Amino acid sequence: MKIVVAGGSGFLGRPLVDRLSSGGHDVVVLSRREGAGGSGHARSVSWQPDGTAGPWAREIEGAGAVVNLAGEGIADRRWTTARKQALEQSRMLSTRSLVEAIVRSTHTPPVLVNGSGVGYYGDTADQVVTESDPPGRDFLAQLCVAWEAEARKAESTGCRVSLIRSGLVLARDGGALKKMLPPFLMFVGGPIASGRQFMPWIHRDDWVSLVTRLIEDARISGPFNATAPNPVTNRDFSKALGRALHRPSVFPVPRFALSVLVGELADVGLVTGQRAVPERATGMGFVFQYATIEAAMSAIFGSPRLTPS
Repeated sequence: MKIVVAGGSGFLGRPLVDRLSSGGHDVVVLSRREGAGGSGHARSVSWQPDGTAGPWAREIEGAGAVVNLAGEGIADRRWTTARKQALEQSRMLSTRSLVEAIVRSTHTPPVLVNGSGVGYYGDTADQVVTESDPPGRDFLAQLCVAWEAEARKAESTGCRVSLIRSGLVLARDGGALKKMLPPFLMFVGGPIASGRQFMPWIHRDDWVSLVTRLIEDARISGPFNATAPNPVTNRDFSKALGRALHRPSVFPVPRFALSVLVGELADVGLVTGQRAVPERATGMGFVFQYATIEAAMSAIFGSPRLTPS
């Protein structure tokens, strides 16, 4: 099957592309960088996601699935007004471009799997939230709402749309976990602020498996929380990370310091959280290879020798 992956050269896209390629699929990576495909047999196609369907749109014709992971990194920079606009535009325009290509295609792709995040729910404190819960009202929640609404426009063509609301995706070579490592490796790691905020997380291998299932199972659509079944507080996450690294986890990062460093991102993305659980994934029989944070950390940090990078 031909599968088109927008944003297939990133932290999540690369392993997904490799899994799909190794499974015998013909994978096409849409990237703004030339030659940025996965390490398998994927083919890279340049695109400029400006809200319209450009020459790259011919790749949508005959595709068995489209996956959209395009968008600027949420936590890559401080949230200035310009940065928030870039976060919005990178998601809206890329999704709009893909939907336009789907609408124009002679043979509609059967499924669009579109990125989103558990930030959709806003700050839920210790309340358990599932896919049936309403969205929050902060910037990140409303960004997810708008992003999902843009993707759902493809449903008018008969295309099945699945929305992957990802939690904190864990892998050693990138994402948020890589940014957390230096202070722990230097023996000064610890929880963020109170440490009581929940962190919905998922091992990257499980994330890839879930997305693959959403592509292949024609019976399912709508939102899915891509989170492990056992969310933990930031304090417990820090303890698990410290144990895996054989380092202490007793040096908290004060809230005021985060606010000075990253501004609004601290309030929305770091000192608040969601106790999100994957009700729909478990309901359809999806089995998580790493259901506990201890199992995930053990798998990620199996090597006994660790050095700062």
